[in-house]
Amino acid sequence: MPSDDFTSVDRVPRAAPAYARYVAIGDSQTEGLNDGDEVHGYRGWADRLAERLAAVNPEVRYANLAVRGHLAGQVRAAQLPAALALRPDLATVVAGMNDLIRPRYDAAEVVGHLDAMFAGLSAAGVHVVAVTFPDIGKIAPIARPLRSRVLDLNARIRVAARRHGATLVDTFPHAVTTDPRIWSPDRLHANALGHDRIAAAVAHGLSLPGSDDTWALPLPPGTAHSGWRVARTELQWAADFLGPWIVRRLRNRSSGDAHLAKRPELGPVTPPPDGAL
Repeated sequence: MPSDDFTSVDRVPRAAPAYARYVAIGDSQTEGLNDGDEVHGYRGWADRLAERLAAVNPEVRYANLAVRGHLAGQVRAAQLPAALALRPDLATVVAGMNDLIRPRYDAAEVVGHLDAMFAGLSAAGVHVVAVTFPDIGKIAPIARPLRSRVLDLNARIRVAARRHGATLVDTFPHAVTTDPRIWSPDRLHANALGHDRIAAAVAHGLSLPGSDDTWALPLPPGTAHSGWRVARTELQWAADFLGPWIVRRLRNRSSGDAHLAKRPELGPVTPPPDGAL
């Protein structure tokens, strides 16, 4: 798949408008998993972006249709019509990783769904934001064989985003996106710091007032761990997260079974809790 020469944030030149209706569609990352919990709810990067939008326009309304476990085709089938019905002027579309990590992965099919979502939203006058994926092999060593898939999928996302005039936030080139300190223990979902970085990256892509490229700066040097501790961490991760994921696949179950969108309707954006990251 041919690649395109993109900077870390590829923008269609435009003045930064005060968006009034923001809709997020996607899977667990957009839902906000591991930036919060099942009891008190999840915040996540899309919520954090909505807060940044509200700082520009306090009247902005925000909906989040993302559902954990959804494949790209499910996002298109279930979430795209609902998003269009809300008549947004801004939409973020992030999907495909759940497809990529499965054995029967079809890159052309996945990007076909993404392209259709970009096209449908753009045709309705919506400003679309797309995001590439980090090198998951550096986050979870067991995923290193999937690096070629990530490279190919990202290249296809870049082409589709440019075709439809979408803003592309290209996370892949930046080392901070694979720093374990921005990922939760399951290595699939960002933690609070990671979600905040993603929100900052998208805000920069949209040229929101007060945004800049500091989201891509590396974290301070961390503490090196012994080989034994690393091995023990890998074994614990396999037991806690990889094993249950394999069991769900064998049972044809999804983490999204019985889950619905957390914000299915447009509503006001509430400020973050005092002292929150």
